[in-house]
Amino acid sequence: MSDWNEEQPIYRQLRDRVVEGILQGSFPEGEPLPSVRQVAAEERINPITVSKAYQLLVDEGLLEKRRGLGMFVVNGALESARRAGREHFLSQEWPQVIKKIRQLDLNVETLLKQLAAPGGEDDPSATTPGASE
Repeated sequence: MSDWNEEQPIYRQLRDRVVEGILQGSFPEGEPLPSVRQVAAEERINPITVSKAYQLLVDEGLLEKRRGLGMFVVNGALESARRAGREHFLSQEWPQVIKKIRQLDLNVETLLKQLAAPGGEDDPSATTPGASE
């Protein structure tokens, strides 16, 4: 069972999780999503909430409903999700990252080296400059 936050409606959070699944390859293009009833039962949420999340994704062009078969990830959904994610990151999140870099007087070259290092951000052994030891 999932933990839902109080900051946004559950259907939006579910929509975001499906997009994340598309980006991570958990929901490949051309493949079906779990049924509305299955998700509702597993997550212990109202089926209407699941339907609303799926409908958002249909409206965004990431899913399609196949009568009698369910919801499927459309071809091109991965690139569409990446494009939308990049646009959101650059317009909403990146300005905050830049602000934090400036506030902390971080060295951009050091940050870029860490990003390019083998393992990058996924390497749990990577250390942050200035971090306490």
